[in-house]
Amino acid sequence: MGIDEKWMELALEEAALAREAGEVPVGTVIVLGEELLARAHNRPISLHDPSAHAEILAIRRAAAAANNYRLAGTTLYVTLEPCIMCAGAIIHARIERLVFGAADPKNGAAVSLYRLFEDRRFNHDVAVTGGVLREACTEILGGFFREKRLTSSP
Repeated sequence: MGIDEKWMELALEEAALAREAGEVPVGTVIVLGEELLARAHNRPISLHDPSAHAEILAIRRAAAAANNYRLAGTTLYVTLEPCIMCAGAIIHARIERLVFGAADPKNGAAVSLYRLFEDRRFNHDVAVTGGVLREACTEILGGFFREKRLTSSP
């Protein structure tokens, strides 16, 4: 198992916590070299906050740990391709690298629907790697939504 898979496994643990709480199962970890700075999972429902995506919460925690909102040299691992809001936060936080598991054809802002990290008008470049542990990341999401459909059927 490579380093990307190791950290994505931890992000999947966070996604499982979100699923247990009834949230969309997305998990994130932020690392600097070999050091874990922050981890988080989706919490918009429990926090009554539409911005409480896993990436946003992890960025807030990492910035607090680093005592700096600029997270230069860090890598953010997330189980689902970030949305536009989260992609913007990744750029503003100066995160160096994004690694995601499952693509998001409906909302993905890295490669699927939009390609924000390729837009040279922004003041920061983010290297993007997708598809790390894709199957596991896709399955936790698919299982969650299958279960939702079954329990909400008449």
